[in-house]
Amino acid sequence: MDDRILIRSYQPEDADATIEIFLRAVREVSSRDYSPAQIEAWAKVEDRSLWAERRISRSAWIAEIDGEPVGFSDLTGDGCLDMMFVHPEFQGRGVASRLLSRVELEALRLGFKRIHTEASRTARPFFERKGFRVIARQTVEKRGQSLENFRMEKLYAE
Repeated sequence: MDDRILIRSYQPEDADATIEIFLRAVREVSSRDYSPAQIEAWAKVEDRSLWAERRISRSAWIAEIDGEPVGFSDLTGDGCLDMMFVHPEFQGRGVASRLLSRVELEALRLGFKRIHTEASRTARPFFERKGFRVIARQTVEKRGQSLENFRMEKLYAE
């Protein structure tokens, strides 16, 4: 794990960095697991202000290395880890693990007994290694394309 990874709270000025991380991660990493048409449908942010509003409306974090945003994640009020993406150039360095640790810390602080997510084919193995289990396989629609993902959860002891 890279010791230079700093996790900090999301700020409104992080919107563009998180959009870039999201688009590059989907296009360059998830493209191993989905067709070009599926990636084209998924890798879009049509409304930057709506994106920014969603990030600021919940607990969200940025992972930085040497002051550069390299990943982000969030947690909704019902215990959903809605988004977690890591820049392709920083994959495999522990960024997602550090983000997940921060999400879990917040979930436990809030008294959640479980965290749930909808993991892509790409992210599923990571979440399984971190103690999540698949609840259901599902198909979601994105701009006319069907994409398979997995409803997953991690339970915490009472």
